[in-house]
Amino acid sequence: MSDLLELDIGAVAHGGHCVARHEGRVIFVRHTLPGERVRARLTDAGDDARLWRADAVEILTPSPDRVDSAWPEAGPAGVGGGELAHVALPAQREWKLAVLREAFVRFADREFPGTVTAAPGDDARGGWGWRTRADAVADAEGRAAMHLHRSREVRRLERLPLAAPELEDSLLSGRFPAGSRIHAVAPGGVAPRIVVDGVPWRNGRADRRDNAPRRVHEEVETRDGRWGYQVDVEGFWQVHLDAPAVLVAEVLDRVGDASSVVDLYSGAGLFTIPLGSQGRAVTAVESDARASRDARRNAHGMPGVRIVHSDTRAYLASGEPAPGVVVLDPPRSGAGARTVDALAALGVPRVVYVACDPVALARDTALLAAHGYVMSDAQAFDLFPMTHHVEAVATFERA
Repeated sequence: MSDLLELDIGAVAHGGHCVARHEGRVIFVRHTLPGERVRARLTDAGDDARLWRADAVEILTPSPDRVDSAWPEAGPAGVGGGELAHVALPAQREWKLAVLREAFVRFADREFPGTVTAAPGDDARGGWGWRTRADAVADAEGRAAMHLHRSREVRRLERLPLAAPELEDSLLSGRFPAGSRIHAVAPGGVAPRIVVDGVPWRNGRADRRDNAPRRVHEEVETRDGRWGYQVDVEGFWQVHLDAPAVLVAEVLDRVGDASSVVDLYSGAGLFTIPLGSQGRAVTAVESDARASRDARRNAHGMPGVRIVHSDTRAYLASGEPAPGVVVLDPPRSGAGARTVDALAALGVPRVVYVACDPVALARDTALLAAHGYVMSDAQAFDLFPMTHHVEAVATFERA
């Protein structure tokens, strides 16, 4: 059989592709839209494969939501990271809402109650220029490159329009050791800092001084206040320029007037610091030693904040009293059954859940429901334009 097929494209699916069928077989097709007819090249197929994958290489009947991509290098057979760049911004948000709704019906047996809203400034920027952190590898000539989608092959970057302009320029203008791993950070979107193979980079070369700077300063401002953070240059921080403020504002609203909060998977203290600044008793629990050190530094001078370097489930089983609210910001895989069981055993009355994966949130919603926690509200935010990723914040109350 030819590796080129003409396909009628069906519904969107989690992961940045749409579903098509050919001779009874499911095919996940990237770079397309529902309702289109396309010519697609198979990229992953075989007689024993449960499903096939393909890239749309020719659009025979386009969707009215299709636009010309500003980053064709992320198109068919290209690099990963811009799989929805062919979709108009409003339709991207409808795409993500459809994925959330399907996940909730399938895994939580209920409807997702919210919508998907844009971050401030994204529409004005056309959905580009929002990334403050980016990873790359150096090609054989020492230029910044990225892996092709689902491949070990790398391709030199000619553009990186998802990145803040200063970040894009610092990566594309640099020269690095061939094969090295490059991590670039532009805190607040400006003054980039680069680490190459874990070593700070300064003036085009490795900075091996013992006191070479390894932290960046981030600021978050909402209507409730303004807070500063020191974060390891390789530590976790929300990549969208405005994501920290969007999420902090949402979490503060949902925590309400609770006087005690446990912040699980707390990282460098994104939520811990604003919560503690309001006079609450806050316990921040984080298993990563580097993030815990950053959080301890950021919480300096806040007597009501306690930083605990611990595994989440170990902390929940340690006999600590139940707080008024738990803020739960787990990794992409979600909290999972053991963590939800431990939360329920602790008797937490309210959970504010920050999720970066629709399916994980839906599965955990079902787990929480089994323990009597009812989702009272949820809202999603398009903090990753041009990609399939979406962030959501939900509140659960124990009945």
